[in-house]
Amino acid sequence: MLQYAAKLTPGLPEEGGYTVTFRDVPEAITDGETLEDALKYAAEALELALEHYLDERRQSPIPTPPRKGEYLIALPVSLSLKCALLNEMIRQKVRPAELAKRLKTSKQEVNRLTTLSHATKVDRIAEAFHVLGKELTISVA
Repeated sequence: MLQYAAKLTPGLPEEGGYTVTFRDVPEAITDGETLEDALKYAAEALELALEHYLDERRQSPIPTPPRKGEYLIALPVSLSLKCALLNEMIRQKVRPAELAKRLKTSKQEVNRLTTLSHATKVDRIAEAFHVLGKELTISVA
């Protein structure tokens, strides 16, 4: 599961609240009146920003280690896997039509593999990684 470092900056004393930014995903910016709200909205902003990367077929940024005082915000496993798959396709310069051919399926199904709004079985994502010469491994810590 991907985790991105979030910086929470306190608002002005008369305003209160927190502004949340992500070094690795500059498009993800939000705020919240309380720490709890700010962290909740941070997760939502991060998901929306990375969904935008998927929609535009852009490589998602690789998370860097957190710095002192930053909070780690985890992506849902499904979004983490879809980002990783699209990143691998981009690295290998494999277009959806080519991956569809390798998977013996349609381009539309491959597009669903990298679209957040479509539920995807992890087995199918693992199969896509396999035909790209990668193996999906899962561990429980």
